[in-house]
Amino acid sequence: MAAKRHPIFDTATTLGKLMLFLGVSAVCGVMVAGLMVPAVALAGNTANASINFFEQLPDDMNVGVPAQSSKILASDGSLLATFYDQNRTEVALDAISPFMKNAIVAIEDARYYEHGGIDTKGLLRAVVSMVQGGGRQGASTITQQYVNNVIIQTLEAAGQGDQAKIGYDKTAGDKVREIKLAIAMEKKYSKDEILQGYLNWVFFANNNYGIEAASTYYFGVHAKDLTLPQAALLAGVVNRPSYYDPVTNPDNALSRRNMVLGNMLEQKMIDQAQHDEAVAAPVGLKVTPSVNGCTTAVRGEYFCQYVSNLIANDPAYGKTREAREKLLNQGGLTITTTLDPGLQDAAQSTFEGFTPVANNPDKVGQALVTVQPATGKILAMAQNTKLNAPEGQWSSAYNFAVDSVDKQGNSLGGSGGFDVGSTIKPFTFAEWLNSGHKINEVVNGAVRRYPTSHKWTNTCGTTSGSYDSSDPVNADPDLQNAEGDYYRSLTAREGLYNSLNTATIASADKLDMCNIQKMMTAAGIHEGSDPNKPYDLSNVSSLLGSGEVSPLTMATAFATFASGGVHCNPVALVSIANAKGEQLPVPGPDCQQSIKPEVAAGVVSVLQDVLARGSGYQVPLKFPAGAKTGTTNISEQTWTTGFTKGLVTSSWVGSPEGKSRSNNGLLIAGQRIGYVDGATYAGKAWQQYMNAVAGNFDTGSFPQPPASIVNPPAPPPAAPKDKDGKATAPPSPPAAEKKKD
Repeated sequence: MAAKRHPIFDTATTLGKLMLFLGVSAVCGVMVAGLMVPAVALAGNTANASINFFEQLPDDMNVGVPAQSSKILASDGSLLATFYDQNRTEVALDAISPFMKNAIVAIEDARYYEHGGIDTKGLLRAVVSMVQGGGRQGASTITQQYVNNVIIQTLEAAGQGDQAKIGYDKTAGDKVREIKLAIAMEKKYSKDEILQGYLNWVFFANNNYGIEAASTYYFGVHAKDLTLPQAALLAGVVNRPSYYDPVTNPDNALSRRNMVLGNMLEQKMIDQAQHDEAVAAPVGLKVTPSVNGCTTAVRGEYFCQYVSNLIANDPAYGKTREAREKLLNQGGLTITTTLDPGLQDAAQSTFEGFTPVANNPDKVGQALVTVQPATGKILAMAQNTKLNAPEGQWSSAYNFAVDSVDKQGNSLGGSGGFDVGSTIKPFTFAEWLNSGHKINEVVNGAVRRYPTSHKWTNTCGTTSGSYDSSDPVNADPDLQNAEGDYYRSLTAREGLYNSLNTATIASADKLDMCNIQKMMTAAGIHEGSDPNKPYDLSNVSSLLGSGEVSPLTMATAFATFASGGVHCNPVALVSIANAKGEQLPVPGPDCQQSIKPEVAAGVVSVLQDVLARGSGYQVPLKFPAGAKTGTTNISEQTWTTGFTKGLVTSSWVGSPEGKSRSNNGLLIAGQRIGYVDGATYAGKAWQQYMNAVAGNFDTGSFPQPPASIVNPPAPPPAAPKDKDGKATAPPSPPAAEKKKD
């Protein structure tokens, strides 16, 4: 960094010279008054009045940090999306090509390293030009331009752009104030510091602010890599950005570029050979359009939307939503997320074989979301729509994977979840084990009628609901299973892996609904429309999946089982750094042992049976895995949520816009079939995706449940019978074994 240079003239001396010039000609004095000094300042008879006025003007200006673009990054540091009001990336002076530094000085302020903030020669030349009829000229140095840019762009960043004055809107007083501020800035900062600030603040057209953004946009290179003709072209733009824009006015830009090169040659910044070669070079644009917001995300646009909502909703990033959005769009944040690009791309590509983004006439929705057990990290969040789709593709503003609002009621952009069907059944089974029942304990799956008079135990609320086709008033159908030959007594294990409704309800009939609900809450299950509401068990049918839950919530809940009972809140943010590199707080997963390890192990062991011999036998993985399928009454919503030791993925296929529409007969995977269940498409998509990606994470075996929760105690031996078949009293023990009184 060059040493600080003090102004050649102090403020009084500088203005004194200007006033001396005013005395040369009355006409000149009038013209300078129009350019520089308010009429009140020249009303006196001496220059001292003007000097006194000038000295009383404020000379402090807080440059601050310019509005900078924020970046959302994947877990590997790759770019997902950029947010900005002013597209700018601030860089140090040594990260800017020397050609650029010389070119901007050559065309904008040849005596930059000689003056003290204002160029008296240029100023007097401007006055003479006006006197001679040449029109108003700016006579602005780089320092004055920097002051002007800071004032205007600071107002724009504050939403007060209408107060900014440019060109002929400025009063003489405005111009004098800029001169005073420029002189003060030269006292405070070195020439290199001012040049660096100027090149980071100046506007280059097409919403590009600063040299780094302009270099990337026009040539696809960093500012440090600009060639001589490229630097000269960009230096020429700043004088009149629209007129010299090389995209819309290439001839004007080329002419201006060559003028810059001529100035550089005249000022001996380049030699004749360099000049001639650069003048002969084509404009050579390689326009790389800047992207802004989630609609232009490189990948994971709905995950991007989720992340941006997390930031906009969190008071840790500002007192109001407006302040938080301003921070995102102007604060130069570097937001590193949990998204794994490999998993995200694999999830997104999976849809092509089922519900393609570009060929889905029935608008069948599909989503995959993956979390990591014991960390809560969201590794993938994909769906088969776009936020702003081109013609022929399906646009949706809703994120199928997440809740509609957060715990404070702020929007997350989500659909609010879908009826989960039988994927909810493992939580009743978990409470079955938690309350002391056994995996292989027998339940009566033959019971199909539960009349309205049936009392469901619920110590913290009320549960109603009936299954009784004989009731002439309610006419509820009897409880049904998807398969017709399972209406019998069987083990709780068989009931779950075969997804039998009668087994689930028979189990729940022996439990407290309050405790089932608590088990669901311990795993993270809640209503998709309001995360503050536990899963609603006011009707017994909810135990079979008539409640709406989001795919992210389901994945997080199953991760609680896969991690041995450790529940973690889902997290999308790894770190957030502001433009100064300071770390901002990010919410953690708050991992806690919410379910007993032995209970989690018991559930996992049966969910592995689902893939081996149960409802998901068609979609096994090549790794140790467990899963649960789910299908609502007429296949409106279909699910498979499952896991390996290292990944948990919830796969959903359904109708987001008309949640009551059946998937049966719709065009999915290039065919229309009469019955669609959880394994048909949601399961096969889950299988394809998990087989492709799970091997990169832990695929080890799960711990076996302890024997104490597997089998119920053996029944006592039957009493002996006499010859008539009547039970007899057991023989008395030997006298020595009798209990003493």
